[in-house]
Amino acid sequence: MKILIIEDEYALLRTIEEFLLSEKFVVEKATDYHSACEKVLIYDYDCILLDISLPGGSGLKILEEMKRAGKAGNVIIISAKNSLDDKIIGLDLGADDYLTKPFHLSELHARIKAVLRRKNLDGSLTQTIGNSVVNFSERSLVVNSKNLKLNRKEFDVLAFFVSNKNRLITKESLAEHAWGDNIDMADNFDFVYSQVKNLRKKLKTANSDIAIENVYGIGYKLVDKLININP
Repeated sequence: MKILIIEDEYALLRTIEEFLLSEKFVVEKATDYHSACEKVLIYDYDCILLDISLPGGSGLKILEEMKRAGKAGNVIIISAKNSLDDKIIGLDLGADDYLTKPFHLSELHARIKAVLRRKNLDGSLTQTIGNSVVNFSERSLVVNSKNLKLNRKEFDVLAFFVSNKNRLITKESLAEHAWGDNIDMADNFDFVYSQVKNLRKKLKTANSDIAIENVYGIGYKLVDKLININP
């Protein structure tokens, strides 16, 4: 799951980032209006934490730009302003929640999970595909009632596929989602191929009904083997 933090207060930004990384999220950051606009309009995120007061412009203007572009970002406003007007405007512009500073990280985590549950997973933090159950909250995969051990990146890749079941996933979008800002330092996509290869091997060995198919020259697609059996 990938989260964008839009916050110009460095100490708070760093605290939130470290906490979310410890909770196994992929984290990206923006510290001003213009860089934040660029990110939200180009990339997709599972959740966006948005400060209202930013250098160069208002966080509410970012919501306006997202709404105009038809981008649904699962936004939680985090602001020092406990203003009813700001809350109403933000929610009307498409924000999903509003959290007033200061706040406990445990509360932020609960709000994030609630947004993900409502928006990304149709009210559930688990997804069942045939004989396999993916638990996004516990970051676990159970196949035929047995836990299948995955490393952190393997689960990140699996979660992205499951959230986009039966959709074409390009290697570029997979890399950008699972590795975030660090993708800019990569010379090629060999690390993506390696993670997908390892994940597919584990799924096959466990006889999982989850299958990741190659789409030649483009990327991959996750399918349910039971549904896609040829007659």
